Order: sequence, then C-alpha cells, then structure tokens
Amino acid sequence: MDTVSSLFDLLLHIDKTMLQFIADHGNWIYALLFVIIFSETGLVFANFLPGDSLLFVAGAICAMGKMDLATLMALLSVAAITGDAVNYSIGRWFGQALINRTKLVSPARMAYTQGFFDRYGGQTIIIARFLPIARTMAPFVAGFARMNPRKFFMFNVSGGLLWVVSLTAAGYLFGNLPFVRDHLTAVIIGIIIVSLLPGLIAWFRARRKGA
Repeated sequence: MDTVSSLFDLLLHIDKTMLQFIADHGNWIYALLFVIIFSETGLVFANFLPGDSLLFVAGAICAMGKMDLATLMALLSVAAITGDAVNYSIGRWFGQALINRTKLVSPARMAYTQGFFDRYGGQTIIIARFLPIARTMAPFVAGFARMNPRKFFMFNVSGGLLWVVSLTAAGYLFGNLPFVRDHLTAVIIGIIIVSLLPGLIAWFRARRKGA
C-alpha cells in the first residue's frame, strides 16, 4: 500500500521531483528522462510509467530555463523510437514464449491492443502513442503479428516524433502560464484521465458486448 501511495504521489508531483533531481544532479536529468521514456515504450511490464504527464512537465521545466527544449525533444524522440523498435523485436522473436511462460503479457491487454489494430491497422502505432497500456503493448503486438518491418518503422518514427514534440511543446507553451503553474497537479490529473479515457470506454463497451 505504501508503494502504491508513493507512486501516486510521484505521478501527481512529478514537477517537484524533476526540479529536485535537476538541483541535485544537473544535466543527468536528460539521461533519467531518456531511460523512463525508453522503458515505457520498450518494455511490456513498464506501462505504469508516466509518459504523457512526464513529457508535458518536462516541456514546462524547459520554459523555466532549467533544460533545453531542442535537446530534450531530440533525445526523447530517440528514446521513444528506439523503445518501440526494441519492443517490436521482442514481440517478433520472443512474443510467443513470453505469452506462454510468463505473466508479463496478459490476454486482456493483448486483446485490448489487438482491437486497435483491427480498427486502425498500422496507424495504431501512432494512435497508441497517446494511450497508456496500448502505448507499451502496440509495438509488441505488431512484432508478434509479424507486421512488415518497413511499415512499422515508418509509423514508429512518425508516431514517436509526434508524441514527444507535441507534448513537450504543449508543456513549454502552456505549462509555465500562471494559471497552469498554480494548478499543475490538477492539470496532471486531467492529462492522466484524458489519456486513460479511450481505454475505459473500450473496456465498458467490451463489458456491455459481453453481457
């Protein structure tokens, strides 16, 4: 329970955590953010990491002059693209073994993400960037389903750039406005709710269909 409470507190006050890290370790913040974004997109068990809110807050901190926006965008775009590529490779070469021998990939999450592929095709790789759980599962499912590597690469690069640039730019432009800065916790909660909403709607529809 304490672990869950600590994680929830970290998600809601990620701006203070990042500022403290910068004060203590300086430019190592870039390495930390790179690892977090790479892990969330590249490892199927790391879907709990705060991708959307992290990018927004990082952009807002750039507006304070604590980080360089261009450097942040470049590094985190590489992290997002590389993470998806690694996840795709894991799904392509080891997907069946992970499904059969571990609990890292649940049938429910596979089915949830497969539903997006059935509806949107390869564009799921781009759409899923903005959806928790699907963001982590989509490249794995693409690899498992033997999606054409060149097609995946095209959607991976365009989706990674769109996700990182749009959210960090939004944070840079709006995150340091007085109203947003004074109500940043509420904004972070709003980002989390909005990003979870499509998944919740899909879950309710599946429940109704099953009933």
